[in-house]
Amino acid sequence: MQRWKLTIEYDGRPFVGWQRQDNGMSVQQALEEAVQRLSGEEARLHASGRTDAGVHALGQVAHVDLAKPFLPDRVRDGLNFHLRPWPVAVLAAEPVGEEFHARFTCTGRSYVYRIVNRRAPLALEGGRAWHVRRPLDASAMHEAAQVLVGRHDFTTFRAALCQANSPVRTLDRLEVTRHGEELRVFAAARSFLHHQVRNMVGTLELVGAGKWTAADVSRALEARNRARGGPTAPPDGLHFLDARY
Repeated sequence: MQRWKLTIEYDGRPFVGWQRQDNGMSVQQALEEAVQRLSGEEARLHASGRTDAGVHALGQVAHVDLAKPFLPDRVRDGLNFHLRPWPVAVLAAEPVGEEFHARFTCTGRSYVYRIVNRRAPLALEGGRAWHVRRPLDASAMHEAAQVLVGRHDFTTFRAALCQANSPVRTLDRLEVTRHGEELRVFAAARSFLHHQVRNMVGTLELVGAGKWTAADVSRALEARNRARGGPTAPPDGLHFLDARY
């Protein structure tokens, strides 16, 4: 039995999320069906983190155990052949030891959230970025974001149905930068709560629009109450960037 580490890119729009569900196709199901067609084996994939419906990935990591021997290029190319027409691509496949686990040995995860800040509609980026028409101050958003960096109780930025045992997380980095019409929010931590990044981005958007200040963000964090935070940003702009081991 060989364990394979897969680095995966996908467009989240056609999927109900990473995890298998009864109400539609998931990224996990698309990959597991491709594995079965390639190897003839019913194997389960384990990912570094689950993404919601509509959320994308540039460097998701998963692992799968296969009994049949393969060369790395054959795993990558074979899975990509059988994944068609789903918008999922295996970027790399590498053999790893059985001690590797995509989720439990992961030491850090990163996301980038893209906001296109302009009046004109999105002809090319629809579904891949949050379209915000009102002007946003990226510098003010970045300053307010630093309030959230560090170890905190993130109840205010946690989904009501979040299943994590504790709302306490350590946010290593939260940065907001502008690149022309595009704002990018970069977030890095060992792990995140359900909707944490989208809830933080929705709150920072209020700061960028001049509706909130950094002090308002601080008070929301201290309140430990989801109702005191900003809205949840749409899934369109969220991209799972990478996983570290």
